[in-house]
Amino acid sequence: MTNKYNNWERILKIIEWRGITLNRLATLLGMSRVEGLYNIKRGNYGISPDLANRLCELFPQLDRTWLLSGVGSMLLGDKVDTAQRPYYRCMVEECILNLNELKHSGLVSMPCITGYDFVMRSSSRAMCDKQCAVSDLFLRSVEIDEIVQGNEYVLIVDGEPLWRKVRIKKGSDEWRLVARNRSDCPDIFISPLQVSKAWRVVARLAVMTS
Repeated sequence: MTNKYNNWERILKIIEWRGITLNRLATLLGMSRVEGLYNIKRGNYGISPDLANRLCELFPQLDRTWLLSGVGSMLLGDKVDTAQRPYYRCMVEECILNLNELKHSGLVSMPCITGYDFVMRSSSRAMCDKQCAVSDLFLRSVEIDEIVQGNEYVLIVDGEPLWRKVRIKKGSDEWRLVARNRSDCPDIFISPLQVSKAWRVVARLAVMTS
């Protein structure tokens, strides 16, 4: 199970929390150019200890451990997330295109997982563990331009749902979609223009089936 926002997503969460722009954040941090922050989006750099210190000086509520690792809560003293969110027992591959019309199977609350909108199952042979043919996916809707290198997403590609890890080569307009089971499922190469909608896989839980 994973629940770690990557470096760029942590920057985005800070911007959303403060209600400011990326340029404004760069100015507040004393940066002459916003390019240094965009390099984090491109995957060229992570959040350095120096940047984490400067962010914590600017916003003392921020948790430095979260800034550097993505583990824990963004804010010091954050309460455990006990909100209930929809759970759909149907498969992503069959149902997510009709998400707005679906009735949920129930509500779930997972205090150890944050930042998801709903839970839906997947039976993807390319991505599920071989020992467990089904996974519960904790999904969060994202904009296409928020998709970043190395995270797993459920994408609508040419009208069809696809769960994969996204690899983005610097300077290329092509995305490589990578399966966990690469021996049986080769990489898929697409243009981002083929993607109409996306959900970040915030976490996944293998479902034991009898």
